[in-house]
Amino acid sequence: MQILKTIAETGSGCARIRAAGRTLGLVPTMGALHQGHLSLVRAAQASCDAVAVSIFVNPTQFGPDEDFAAYPRGLEEDCRVLEAAGVDLVFAPSSEEMYTEGASTFVEVAGLSDRLDGASRPGHFRGVATVVAQLFHIFSPERAFFGQKDAAQVAVLRKMVRDLHFPLELVVCPTVREPEGLAMSSRNRYLSGEQRRQALVLYRALLAVQQQIQDGEQDSAKLLATAGQVLKEEPAAEVDYCRIVDPDTLEDVADVSHGALVAVAASLGTTMLIDNLLI
Repeated sequence: MQILKTIAETGSGCARIRAAGRTLGLVPTMGALHQGHLSLVRAAQASCDAVAVSIFVNPTQFGPDEDFAAYPRGLEEDCRVLEAAGVDLVFAPSSEEMYTEGASTFVEVAGLSDRLDGASRPGHFRGVATVVAQLFHIFSPERAFFGQKDAAQVAVLRKMVRDLHFPLELVVCPTVREPEGLAMSSRNRYLSGEQRRQALVLYRALLAVQQQIQDGEQDSAKLLATAGQVLKEEPAAEVDYCRIVDPDTLEDVADVSHGALVAVAASLGTTMLIDNLLI
């Protein structure tokens, strides 16, 4: 497995893969890898000849009061895990490599970037879109793999791919959960044992909505009322949003008869967690 630090050598490595007639799958990450990330690697291996993983904690998607400095990092362990998983190439650049001095160009998906996570994190999705556009340019993969847990991010990146005509397929893989149901996230390691128990209220709220839909309810207001009642069972969870939206536009929908995304976000202490259910 190659571990590369510069854009130039990564571009050259990807060019050699293409010259050999091999297809390339990209898994963008911020490191602190868990089984959710490895499920993306396995999906990439199943449909591509070679798999590349980027590890970069992107400063432009963190707000001034967010956890950029404290975000979990462990490049050596991440690389050990990826080598054992059979990854071909890892790109682990510095911030200075990705953002040259005086850089002032950004990618912003207007409208979508201000919804769900973006409503309470101004500039977050501008940072995400900018760095992912850079990665797509550097790697030129046939496919890029993302997790359904980050549903708002997926919607933003799908729109970016369409609008900017990136010649790749964006593949979305199912959310991977802990045995008790908590959606896997690098930020879960911030949680105490008690907070992990409290965090399960997000999944319980989604399951309650899912059961109500299976029982025939389609009205979003009634479904959200059900989710709200469940979320109130855990006062420690400070709810940021609980919405039922179109999965592509992230705009509210009145009912789920044509499909929808049930999305919830809440903080436990200083840790913000997100989860969702695709109808």
